[in-house]
Amino acid sequence: MSFADALVESRIPSRIGDVRLRYDEGRLMGESLPPSMGQRLAPELCLLLAAACGVGSLSLLVVAPSHYGLPAALGLAAAAFIGYALRLEARLGRRRFALHFRTEVLRLERLAWAPGATRTQAIPFDDVTAVEVLQRASGHYAITVSWKAGEQARREVLVEHIRPSEAETLHRIWRMLHNAFGLKASAPGSG
Repeated sequence: MSFADALVESRIPSRIGDVRLRYDEGRLMGESLPPSMGQRLAPELCLLLAAACGVGSLSLLVVAPSHYGLPAALGLAAAAFIGYALRLEARLGRRRFALHFRTEVLRLERLAWAPGATRTQAIPFDDVTAVEVLQRASGHYAITVSWKAGEQARREVLVEHIRPSEAETLHRIWRMLHNAFGLKASAPGSG
């Protein structure tokens, strides 16, 4: 029995952490959930505050051209708000992965909100060196995959924000990914 056939017979959880899972015609696919409305609006709010600071700075320069202190502070605040908005926007990028069992390729995608900024990587199963479970400072867990790209070792997060209450599902998904790539090692947390 092939690994893909075993997946068909064994029920895959529909969700773990921030990722929805599904099995479809020889592929295991996972996609991170969309950000909440508040997360989507935060960068826009920062840009509005930056625009207000910028307009205030220019207005003060026109009204009192000999005073630079407050307009400079507002200009710096505008730049800080823009930088923070860009940082928040970068966090909104969604992740997607697919294990293609027929071709033995892991496809990773980092979806970005900007048009044409989506990044895709195709990794042969044989290049995968590890599937690891990492505990975050928040107490949540993440599943990462590591592979060799030429001389460089690379790592990417597959699943993030796995709650401690999902420990059984976490171990099951880790073991499934580990077996799919043909890796040999001990279970997470066993040493």
